[in-house]
Amino acid sequence: MTGVSRRRLLGTGALTAAGAVVAAASAPSAAASPASPAAPAAPQETADVVVVGAGLSGLTAARDLVAAGRSVVVLEARERPGGRVYGLPLGDGTTSEGGAEFIGPTQDRIAALARDMGVATFTTYNTGKNVYYRNGQRSLYATDGILGAVPPDWGVVDLEVALLKLGEMVKQVPVGRPWEAAKAEEWDSQTFHTWSRSNSLSSGARFLMDEFCSSTLSVRSRDVSLLYLLHYAAAAGNETTPGTIDRLINTKGGAQESRFVGGSQEVPVRLAQRLGDIIRYNAPVRSITAEDGGVTVVADGITVTAKRVVVAMSPAIAGKIDYSPGLPASRAQLMQRYPMGSIAKFVAVYDTPFWRADGLTGQAVADSGAIDATFDNSPPDGSRGILMGFINQTNIRKLDAASPDAVRAAGLDSLGKLFGDTARNPVRTAIQRWDNETWSGGGPVGIAPPGVLSDYGPALRAPCGPIHWAGTETSDYWTGYMDGAVRSGERVAKEVHAAL
Repeated sequence: MTGVSRRRLLGTGALTAAGAVVAAASAPSAAASPASPAAPAAPQETADVVVVGAGLSGLTAARDLVAAGRSVVVLEARERPGGRVYGLPLGDGTTSEGGAEFIGPTQDRIAALARDMGVATFTTYNTGKNVYYRNGQRSLYATDGILGAVPPDWGVVDLEVALLKLGEMVKQVPVGRPWEAAKAEEWDSQTFHTWSRSNSLSSGARFLMDEFCSSTLSVRSRDVSLLYLLHYAAAAGNETTPGTIDRLINTKGGAQESRFVGGSQEVPVRLAQRLGDIIRYNAPVRSITAEDGGVTVVADGITVTAKRVVVAMSPAIAGKIDYSPGLPASRAQLMQRYPMGSIAKFVAVYDTPFWRADGLTGQAVADSGAIDATFDNSPPDGSRGILMGFINQTNIRKLDAASPDAVRAAGLDSLGKLFGDTARNPVRTAIQRWDNETWSGGGPVGIAPPGVLSDYGPALRAPCGPIHWAGTETSDYWTGYMDGAVRSGERVAKEVHAAL
């Protein structure tokens, strides 16, 4: 997590010591002036295990370790639990999902956790037609046809051939161990962009493959390894049901099939309440020192000594902690090479879900404008309308210097093109920009550029002495999703319990 590096701390200490020598030579004796009161020491605690991060992975690990009889302290940088699962305030006392929100078939572990927390689900609104905005033209298409969620672009035959090839490749990737695939070196030596251009001819097919990458990972197809994307699809299943690309992109029968009543944030909030005061908020971790068979974890306002530590966060953010002694090169290099995507969620609130009366699902795909994909985020009873739009990768980076009013205008212009002029006049709007989040650095998931998985992949989960790793990026199934986060927490809890 962001903070002063160990090197800088040492340098500052040297300067302070030098200043003290000068001061001692010129200042009056201690007897001549009263001593300044000493700053209060940070509280120190001990536990069997420290968990860094109170997202779903960290909370799940803490739950299972406590259940196994271990003492645990959870250190969370934010003032809330949930990590990338967040209830975005709408300005009227209510929230909408500002981060992860959907749940679908084979996502068994998040489903089990939600049931245990008493959080129900409801079906994502999917009645009517979707909107496709391409080359300045708006068209509608049914989602229950043979193509499912794929828009009927003129290049769709080209696309289907490419997707069939991709699907066969997905079957050859070992879940949780993509670097062991027979063609791992070949597939990890190219981007998804390179592969898609070599296996399609039409601009429509190429756009839709780019959009699949953007809406799923919030990166451009040129940014991500083909091997990573193949594994992402292979992981979209469970121990008895192989992952597929269709399950990633579809609403009905896919990863976007259902939502949580009250919002997805209810799951981590209730779990955090159950764990109680073992969680310390506003406590970003600055350093982890492994010594004498244990660890010392220094966070703002607290220091904890323990036998083991679980770092439950994305590799990129985990890399901002100061580790002593230094981590093995494979892990240290991995954390330098696993960036987050760029994503914002734009939410517009209306008195009613007016698009439903127009026969629309609220789902759209666009090749221009700030927003490239949308969903109906209205509550289960449809008592008001909420449209959510993803502003992904290049689109959100183009708005870096824009004022909040300009970002709002760009979002509403996109919604107006997709759903008509009524969409330009919401009751209120809200935006959650994850690439500006200090403790996330982007979203929805860390991705691997070419060469990373084949060279550094095993370091994702391998413990470094008493330091263990969790987070959705480390999961075998449903990497990048809430289910993957829960799975990683369950896995690391067993790992740590066995090591103690």
